[in-house]
Parts: sequence; structure tokens; C-alpha cells
Amino acid sequence: QVQLVESGGGLVQAGVSLRLSCAASGRAISTYDMGWFRQAPGKGREFVAAISWSGSRTLYADSVKGRFTISRDNAKNTVYLQMSGLNPEDTAVYYCAAVQPIRVVAVTGWTDDGNYDYWGQGTQVTVSS
Repeated sequence: QVQLVESGGGLVQAGVSLRLSCAASGRAISTYDMGWFRQAPGKGREFVAAISWSGSRTLYADSVKGRFTISRDNAKNTVYLQMSGLNPEDTAVYYCAAVQPIRVVAVTGWTDDGNYDYWGQGTQVTVSS
């Protein structure tokens, strides 16, 4: 079992930066691909970004490309989401998730939340205008 705990969320003004962290415990995540999703009020959960187990490949939703950066430190068993240029449309609960690479046929499989094996409880990010 992998336990994931997100942190770093909060209430910020538009235009600022924020870094989310996802700390894992129970098992090393060095063999898992990791993803970030978000869910805004009244909307479904949407893919934000993902990173391969080695960190060599990443994928971003078009809505965050160029503004958000996903990274990982396997030695610390932690994944990060650096967010810049935040706007009110980024307001959501942000979740990190882990998936075994064998379950993902292609990187596009990272965008399907049904593929993921483990989820955190989420951290709220609220961006005011």
C-alpha cells in the first residue's frame, strides 16, 4: 500500500506561484508513475500533470502547460507541482496519485484517473482575482 499526503495548498492572489508537495509512505514510489489531478466545485476531476517513475517523461494538460511544472525526488519519496501564473480558474482541490507503469499503455493513459492505484486526500487551492 502507498499512502499519499498532499500539502502546500492555500488561498492566494492571482498571478502568484505556489508549490504543492505529495509525500508518500508505506512503499517507495520510485517504481510508480505519478500524476496530479484537480477537481473544481461542481466539476469532475481533471488531469493536470504526470511524470514517469524515472522523471524522464512528463505530460501536462493544455490548460496548465507552460505555467505548471511537475517534478519528483525519489530519494525523498515526494512529488511536486510548481504552479505559477495562477488564476481563478485554477481554484480546485488538487490530488496526487500513483500508478504502476505497466498499467499505462502510453503516456496518454496518465490522463485517465481510472488507471491510478493510489490517491491522496487532496489539498485546496483557492485563487482570488
